Amino acid sequence: MGDHQKIHPVEADVEAPPTTPLVAPGSHRSEKGVPDPLPYHSSIGSIEPITPKEKKRKNCCCRCLCCTITTLILLIVAIAISGLVLYIVFQPKLPKYSIDTLRVADFKLNYDMTLYARFTVKITASNPNDKIGIYYEKGSHLSVWYTNTKLCGGSLPKFYQGHHNTTVLNVILTGRTTNATALMNALQESHQTGQVPLVLKVDVPVAVELGKLKLRAVRLVVTCQLVADSLSANNMIKITASNCKFRPEI
Repeated sequence: MGDHQKIHPVEADVEAPPTTPLVAPGSHRSEKGVPDPLPYHSSIGSIEPITPKEKKRKNCCCRCLCCTITTLILLIVAIAISGLVLYIVFQPKLPKYSIDTLRVADFKLNYDMTLYARFTVKITASNPNDKIGIYYEKGSHLSVWYTNTKLCGGSLPKFYQGHHNTTVLNVILTGRTTNATALMNALQESHQTGQVPLVLKVDVPVAVELGKLKLRAVRLVVTCQLVADSLSANNMIKITASNCKFRPEI
C-alpha cells in the first residue's frame, strides 16, 4: 500500500505586516479605508490638484470683489439719499433769464472794410429760490452773433443774487469785424424783411449757495435766440422773438 500524503492548510504568518492598498499622493483615506477622490483643476489635456495656497488666494479675491461691489452700492445709495434730502430741504428752482432791450450805439462799415459795432444789452436775471443764493463770479463772457460771425462781445460784472431777487444788468458789447462787405450785404437783406436773426451767448462762472454753504463754481452757458427788426445805429431795436436756454458745464 503506497504512502499517503496529508495536505495541511497553510497558516497565515501573524508576524507579516498587513498589506495596505495603494493610495495616490495627496489623497485622504476615509474611515472605511477607501481613499477619497483627488480634488483637481480641469484644464486642457491635464488634471492638476488645487493647492491650499491657490484656494486661499481665490477666496481672498472673492471677498475683495464682494467688498468693492458692496461699497459702490452703499455709496450710490448714500448719494441718492443726500440728493433727495437736499431737494426736500431747499426745493431748488431754475433761474430765469430774459433779454429786455438791445440798443445799437454804433454800427458802421469803415473805409478799410471793417465793421465796428457797439451794442447795449439789457438783461434780467431772476432767482426764484427761497433758500438758495447765486454768486456770479469773474471771468464771464458775452457775445452777439449774426449767423456764424461774431459782431461784438463783453462781460458781466461780479455780483451776488439773493433769495427771490431780480437783477437788471446793462452790458456794453463792442467788436470789430474784418472783411465785412459780404456781412453788410446779408444784413441789409435781413433789414428789408424786418427780421434780423441774432444769437446772444453768455458764458459765466456761477457758484450756488445752499443756506450758508457755498458750493464749487461751475460754468453756466446761456444761449438766447433773438429776432430783431433792424440794426440801425442810434436806434432802440425791437426784439420780436426771444428764446433763452442754459446748461451747466462742470
